Amino acid sequence: MPSYTAPVKDMQFVLHDVLNIGASDIPGYDDLDRDTTGAILEEAAKLAEGALAPVNATGDREGCRLENGVVRTPTGFAEAFAQIKDGGWNGLDLPEEYGGQNLPYVMNSATGEFFVSANMALNMYQGLTHGAISAILAHGSDAQKAQYLPKLVSLDWTGTMNLTEPHCGTDLGLIRTKAEPQEDGSYAITGQKIFISAGEHDMAENIIHLVLAKAPGGGAGTKGISLFIVPKFLVNEDGSLGARNGVSVGNIEEKMGIHGNATCVMNYDGATGYLVGELHKGMRAMFTMMNEARLGVGLQGYAQAVVAYENALAYAKDRLQGRDVTGAKNPDGPADPLLVHPDIRRILMDQKSFVEGARAFTMWGASLIDRAHRATDADADGLISLLTPVVKGFLTDKGFDMCVQAQQVYGGHGYIEEWGMSQFARDARIAMIYEGANGVQALDLVGRKLAQDGGKHVMAFFALVKDEVAGSDDPRLTDLRDALKAASKDMQAAGMFFMENGMKNPNDALAGSTDFMHLFGHVCLGLMWLRMARAAYAALDAGTGDPAFYETKLATARYYMARQLPATALHLARIRSGAETVMALAETDF
Repeated sequence: MPSYTAPVKDMQFVLHDVLNIGASDIPGYDDLDRDTTGAILEEAAKLAEGALAPVNATGDREGCRLENGVVRTPTGFAEAFAQIKDGGWNGLDLPEEYGGQNLPYVMNSATGEFFVSANMALNMYQGLTHGAISAILAHGSDAQKAQYLPKLVSLDWTGTMNLTEPHCGTDLGLIRTKAEPQEDGSYAITGQKIFISAGEHDMAENIIHLVLAKAPGGGAGTKGISLFIVPKFLVNEDGSLGARNGVSVGNIEEKMGIHGNATCVMNYDGATGYLVGELHKGMRAMFTMMNEARLGVGLQGYAQAVVAYENALAYAKDRLQGRDVTGAKNPDGPADPLLVHPDIRRILMDQKSFVEGARAFTMWGASLIDRAHRATDADADGLISLLTPVVKGFLTDKGFDMCVQAQQVYGGHGYIEEWGMSQFARDARIAMIYEGANGVQALDLVGRKLAQDGGKHVMAFFALVKDEVAGSDDPRLTDLRDALKAASKDMQAAGMFFMENGMKNPNDALAGSTDFMHLFGHVCLGLMWLRMARAAYAALDAGTGDPAFYETKLATARYYMARQLPATALHLARIRSGAETVMALAETDF
């Protein structure tokens, strides 16, 4: 059976040594001293390790069952979910007036990593609810906020998002679900939605579905889409539950992974729905959920890699196999541990350097969200908008890859279910697909985000990297600084190629979009590793903390810069090859 230990010390390093959140001018950050964040993270770790992780494999084995229209969750899920609920974890960063604790979003992300690593499928019930809350907070009426948010924040009720239909996924302009206006101001919602995570379950007394549908008069395409609240049970004026609404589960999907989360086909048969925000402006409201969800999915990608790496490392230390070519390291035993072999070291260092860089990148992104929302900083909002497809696409692509590498450490045992490595790989795989498949994220990045606001935000990113390189004048950082500088030049050269060729032949840009997303991701992690190295040297020079911890950070930084960051040159070469080879075959030649 796999195990999980929450990396509290590593998270504290990112929050305080790297991001220095306690000294930030973002409102609310002055309350986040080391003792406060440490206490929160320790409690989250206890919950993750003691309640969530022990039922992770159970959820994978048992899955969810549909019985007489009700989904039964796996053994132990309801009890673990109750501990999340009783601890108020869903409301950590939500407004106090609705029962939340109003802490910054960065703390939701930090604790969220622990919960996802421990049990991704279970945490999704909470995570989707958080997204529904954000959409209602941003676009709902005061009456809707008062009626739904307290129960959602407390997890008495949970929430979902309903976009996809059998005939359309990314192209939401094709949806057919209809919303017919009623005399009382509500709408009758009719249609079918698929792939609805947490669409039905037995852990909450009500489920609040946020549903995209087309109301009369909206026109074709996405311009005609509106967003509606459709409760499983109607809610009376006094807040009590009323009649069952016209929404039901048609089926539970049989999936590759995340078996403990109910992925449902939802049927709406004249269900009562209530408009959220403006009529025919549903896409804007739904994207409040989607953007938060995409950042959360990026976190899922690397969080699965975290727990996979932990177990692979433990196995490599324990498993005896072969002898070190430079001389026996375990002369009294029949063989040396796997960890002595250079190729096993390479696999583990790939994982370690990725997950630690990804953690820093994600927490930095969360701090940009806090700056955008709490300090009303438009530049921060623009930067995180640019980075969102990179967080989602790059971290999930690489996160899955790292889970597979962790599985490889086990050899044949990695392919055997009892060791648990298969589940990490299977669970991580979905993150590359849902909330906008990664190819769509790459198209969004190159086709829209780079040119957004006249290219202002990508130029701000280049300036930020340049300032970081210039500010890292410590000669001990020269090799790291030069590596990041070279990678940034590759990214700028790729952007220049798009500018010079994309207008003449858009396919030249789009054919290189995934390579650009990965190039950008490597530059972001290189930036994080330079920051972490600076922080590690500062701590060593000050004589604070554990010297071995900081020396390890420096060695890992050098590994990433030497062995991973040069991938930017490969991605640039692919981008410069254009679309000719990609589009060369006629349809009949495939």
